Amino acid sequence: MASSIAADRFIRNDKEAEIASRSERLAAVFAERAAKHDEEGTFPFENFADLRQDGYLKLTVPKRYGGEEASLYELVLAQERLARGDGSTALAVGWHIGLMLQYRYTHPWPEALYASFCREVVRDGAMINAFASERATGSPSRGGRPETIAVKTDGGWLISGRKTFSTLSPILKHFTVSAAIAGGDETGDFFVRKGPGVRVEETWSTIGMRATGSHDLILERVFVPDGELISRSGPDFPPRKADDGGGWLLHIPACYIGIAWAARDFAVRFARQYRPNSLPGPISELPHIQQKIGQMEADLITARTLLYAVADRWDSRPEGRIGLKPELGLAKYIATNHAIGIVDQAMRIVGGASLSRTLPLERMYRDVRAGLHNPPMDDAVLRGLALRALAEE
Repeated sequence: MASSIAADRFIRNDKEAEIASRSERLAAVFAERAAKHDEEGTFPFENFADLRQDGYLKLTVPKRYGGEEASLYELVLAQERLARGDGSTALAVGWHIGLMLQYRYTHPWPEALYASFCREVVRDGAMINAFASERATGSPSRGGRPETIAVKTDGGWLISGRKTFSTLSPILKHFTVSAAIAGGDETGDFFVRKGPGVRVEETWSTIGMRATGSHDLILERVFVPDGELISRSGPDFPPRKADDGGGWLLHIPACYIGIAWAARDFAVRFARQYRPNSLPGPISELPHIQQKIGQMEADLITARTLLYAVADRWDSRPEGRIGLKPELGLAKYIATNHAIGIVDQAMRIVGGASLSRTLPLERMYRDVRAGLHNPPMDDAVLRGLALRALAEE
């Protein structure tokens, strides 16, 4: 582990080395549990207890509230290595630490609520996620109006509806939801505490990322006080949140590159060690195996280089963050598609044994495909790049 950190050219200082070391230590533990949770489709509560114990959940909380105030670059570094142990855990916790980084820069919440929640993250290991997807609307990035409804009542709101893809739902005590405001065309985002009227319906049964706990969340006349309305659309309610280009979403490509990196490592070790009796040495000496390893290396280096370069630009040039949206999307597009290719090459190297559930590659193969369905989608990324090119004089 220590040698891999020392050899990684993307680790630039002692702080980043410490962040990487913690993630590698946790990843080694999570890797031992990953197959069982994948097979059973269960949520890895013990992994999150370890994340809380090691302080990982406060990674992106501001220092003034007791957090580590990690940069986007450091978030990517942490998530990439965590995913080498278990993609489901890394993707799930990525929504929490990613949102906490976004909130730090965009200030969407009332300050008192934000300060209180940050302290709860540091003190108790609280987590957050934003639930916006619904069966009728699909991904919120497509712009559909929520069917979840918020009705005004004395001192607050009553919210009813169903949210899908509610990652972390088995463990969260707090989350935000988007809802249409009854009686008009406005929508709002609300801070909700798990309690009366909130229940989780265990609907998550997929071929990949089986342990993220992305079940349906059902709200039945859940009361939210006025002070916990985060934002509201409409001319009388100016946007509270600043636009930072969405850099926090780089936690997604970091996760999938981490999975691919683990698959690459497995295949390279296998190639060094596997010696069929028809050959004088290991299969790593065969030209076609070296070709596949070289392709994995090319894809991994390309994806990581772009990912870290964009994260570094986002950190170092705050004034240019909005303009980085196409590059942020491209980093995700390259990472997820290259990750799929890397895992495919790893399975070709290992051969038929790679399909066995006794090896981790078949789980990695299933997990990386989930990246195609995380935002931003491939078509949106390519359209954004096309529109920018067409707008050039």
